[in-house]
Amino acid sequence: MDFICKYALFLLILTFLILSILCIPKRRLMVHKQYDCNFGCPVEATLEVVGGKWKGIILYYLLQDTLRFSELRRVMPNITQRMLTKQLRELEAAKIISRKIYPEIPPKVEYSISEYGTTLAPVIQALQQWGMKHIDHRV
Repeated sequence: MDFICKYALFLLILTFLILSILCIPKRRLMVHKQYDCNFGCPVEATLEVVGGKWKGIILYYLLQDTLRFSELRRVMPNITQRMLTKQLRELEAAKIISRKIYPEIPPKVEYSISEYGTTLAPVIQALQQWGMKHIDHRV
């Protein structure tokens, strides 16, 4: 009987641990409603929109031309389809890019930089110039 009680207690604890691990909310970006804390906050606000590994690259290509999803995948072969979709949705939600759906079969979707998104052109160009200097500096 003692063994059965210990085994039941073990199963109960194990179940609790598994449920607590599965129910932990995933870490999300902390998005501020107001940026009045200090000098660095505007930089933080900018990075919330364009930060990450792929958003700057997506913006770089969309500043040059309107592209379809498959064309973006072609110019960025290392990004997964899921990640590209996620990044495009976030940029669209921030009104940085526009998405145009054509009523065709198969559906044709084009992504372009929005009018508001064009205000990021100097930022992306500065990143490109700094990147070129950094590559030369490393060699």
